[in-house]
Amino acid sequence: MKILNVIGARPNMMKIAPIVEAMQAVESIDQTLLHTGQHYDAKMSQIFFDELGIPKPDIYLGVGSASHAQQTARIMVEFEKILLAEKPDIVLVIGDVNSTLACAVTAAKLTVPVVHVEAGLRSYDRTMPEEVNRIVTDALSDLLLTPSPDADENLRKEGISDAKIAFVGNVMIDTLNKHKQHAKEQKTPQKLGLEPGEYALITLHRPSNVDQRDTFTGIVDALVDIATDLPLLFPLHPRTQKRIEEFELAEKIAATPNIHLIEPLGYLPFLDLMMHAKVLLTDSGGIQEETTILGVPCLTLRPNTERPITIEQGTNILVGSEPDAIRREARKIIAGQTKPAQIPDLWDGHTAPRIVESIVQMFG
Repeated sequence: MKILNVIGARPNMMKIAPIVEAMQAVESIDQTLLHTGQHYDAKMSQIFFDELGIPKPDIYLGVGSASHAQQTARIMVEFEKILLAEKPDIVLVIGDVNSTLACAVTAAKLTVPVVHVEAGLRSYDRTMPEEVNRIVTDALSDLLLTPSPDADENLRKEGISDAKIAFVGNVMIDTLNKHKQHAKEQKTPQKLGLEPGEYALITLHRPSNVDQRDTFTGIVDALVDIATDLPLLFPLHPRTQKRIEEFELAEKIAATPNIHLIEPLGYLPFLDLMMHAKVLLTDSGGIQEETTILGVPCLTLRPNTERPITIEQGTNILVGSEPDAIRREARKIIAGQTKPAQIPDLWDGHTAPRIVESIVQMFG
């Protein structure tokens, strides 16, 4: 069985590593790893291959950065050539990035079966490009591998047959569990002069938060206030860095000694920082899941989430982007008011073997 595994952006890399490993253990599977190059710089991409032991991609498309339409189109053009040359039996895509959508559409048009890992997640907010990517990819996929029961329900509501859906759990947790101890040995908080358990960790990159001057300025104002109670560590996504300069927020941040801006981090040091943070403030999807497993409070600066299980069972709280709500919820956590949490079903570190088993059962 010839499987073409597709990755394109940083979140995909944490999920592909255990899948590649599980496939290597099955003799009947011949896999090829393709990287579209959607995230292409060393900080956003290469470091993950090095840290997670992902094999060097067999095929690299090198599409680079562009608008959503241009990037998607470039990937489709290049990916079609690969499909015609390689003739895989199956294309496996992950998550909700532009590469996921582009490769799923291209494969479906050439009648190559598509397997979607992390299928069925819905925020019901079509202003998010990722939501459009999720809906289209799921509609075209032949096997939909879901991380949580709500995802199965979403797919059923959209008319997708139960025969195509398999609840396998959250593959990102496989990676987290495998590397947790190694991450802890990094002593990252101490290297950055921080006391474990006594700092907040921030990640912001979504256009809805950082591309609107008023919204981003309000968020920064809230962070400046929170920094009077707790040091804040803020690894900067390239987009966020650009907006800080463009909106002239650098001076305000520099005048707050308790806000520490740093460059993007690799997986292991970032996991170390997450494990030892008092609270995460984020607009990332994956961090909502990781904090749930780690039992670390998480404030999500978005009006909605495609991962409601992290709120229902996990440590996640939606706060939106209003400065007063961000301040209020952060202060509660600093004061020790945290919600009880549990680990969702099948978030057990053994999802990758279930993924491979589901593929073999359907296509083997």
